[in-house]
Amino acid sequence: MTVPEVVLDENHSWPTHGTYEYTAYYHSRQEVVGFDEFRAQRERPAYDFAVIGAGPIGAALAYKLATDWPHSRVLLVEKNWAEPDRIVGELMQPAGCQAIERLGLRTVFSDIGAVPVHGYYISYRGQSIYVPYMQRAGEQLRGVSFHHGRLVMNLRAACKAQANITCVEGSVTELLGDGAKRITRVRGVRVGPSRTTADSASVDVDARVLTFVCDGITSQFRKQLNDRPVEMISHFCGLVLEHEPVDSATYFDGPTGTTEHVARPAPGVANPLPMPHNGNVMLDGVGPVLLYQMSERETRVLADIPGAQLPSEANGQLRATLRASLARAAPKHLYPGLHATLMQALDDARRIRCIGSKFIPATSNSVDGAIWIGDALNVRHPLTGGGMTVGLWDVAILTELLRQHGKLPDAQTARHVKAQWQWRRRPRALVVNVLSVALHALFAAETKELGLLREACFAYLARGSYFTMHPSGFLSGLLPSPLLLIFHFFSVAFLAVYLRISGSSVAYSGGSLAFRVYSAFYTLYIAAGVILPVIWRELQP
Repeated sequence: MTVPEVVLDENHSWPTHGTYEYTAYYHSRQEVVGFDEFRAQRERPAYDFAVIGAGPIGAALAYKLATDWPHSRVLLVEKNWAEPDRIVGELMQPAGCQAIERLGLRTVFSDIGAVPVHGYYISYRGQSIYVPYMQRAGEQLRGVSFHHGRLVMNLRAACKAQANITCVEGSVTELLGDGAKRITRVRGVRVGPSRTTADSASVDVDARVLTFVCDGITSQFRKQLNDRPVEMISHFCGLVLEHEPVDSATYFDGPTGTTEHVARPAPGVANPLPMPHNGNVMLDGVGPVLLYQMSERETRVLADIPGAQLPSEANGQLRATLRASLARAAPKHLYPGLHATLMQALDDARRIRCIGSKFIPATSNSVDGAIWIGDALNVRHPLTGGGMTVGLWDVAILTELLRQHGKLPDAQTARHVKAQWQWRRRPRALVVNVLSVALHALFAAETKELGLLREACFAYLARGSYFTMHPSGFLSGLLPSPLLLIFHFFSVAFLAVYLRISGSSVAYSGGSLAFRVYSAFYTLYIAAGVILPVIWRELQP
């Protein structure tokens, strides 16, 4: 199937246009207090809120708290205020953009070279389909892709500009509060230098209202809520492609000040992306291979290698596995420009940057005085790019609930808000988290049954109408309906049953009619085993 030309309108008011109001604070260090200076302060203000971690979630939360309660004092502690460099967290789904807007940070994507994302191009066995993002009332909803570090620095710049946020460069070493073996109430934090040793000095800081734990996927405080072992699903290996700006897009000023963006598959070598300004998902590798632009001239490649154990780079196994996976995902006869660019990028890479993909379900929080949020609370597979969407909506819902009370909450109000928040956040978080793990199981397809389900999923998405747009809504975070997700997942499973019994499957062919019937319903059993345990874990209190 050939991808048709897609014509999309881009409005100049879209957040990637224009200037960012806090650009002057991007590189500024004047507002950041070093640990020694913080420790030396004789009169330290009483803080209402303490936020641990100034990543995307922590910085957005601190900004929203400071602007909602301008007379409050917010402590924001981060180990390193320099620009971070990560290979994930570089694509914001449309629902995440909506959350950013609700937090009052609509222009945060400006001045960082961010690129609008309109949907997904998906290729499988020489065929391709296009899955656009949902539309609402004639509005084309979009995502954004960018350099992770640049977005974080823009968010931190907004925090630096707030007079009631104290930005400290240091490390929170302990949650202060009540409880012996397991803490039951948090009253503040212990702050030490960024690099702590046994002899390091520290400062105890009270947080009169709430402490927010936002220290990310490697959170050292998650064990206070969840001490179960972390499940490693796979690894993403990252490369960067450098290329010319999108030559298959035409921009021109229209009569109402809009621009028209024409996106079509790019056959040339100058810009090798199959579909610029979209996520590109290639399903024929060892695991799925993702490509999305970080800017007009740079594209991130994330190649998934399933399994908890990563091949060794020292003996060349990792590069050999990646070379085979990329060559299968983008074969030379179908994608000559992309194939050549991928091989060149792999050859030029001095080291392969990899990150483990984990699944950590959220756990009910019974600790008074503290709220875990973002990846410190729960983690999903990064395949669907939903981590920041879940985290930012967590911030939006939580701050809206807190603001409804009109004044700084007391302990009883905070406990009530936290209980409300845990239920309000669940539908969207469940859909995004479950979809990420289930899709990875299908797209990595380590068995014939999972390969059949992958084939059925691709055929299902190609049907158009709600067969395409509802899954697009799950992926983008715009359709937070767990029941609808279950309906569509098992619809895919029953399509797999039909493909197997009818003998029309390419991924799982052969066998007598009796065996095809048996293996078809065994595949249905496998499908249930993919999604139901993940849903069950997400529903646990």
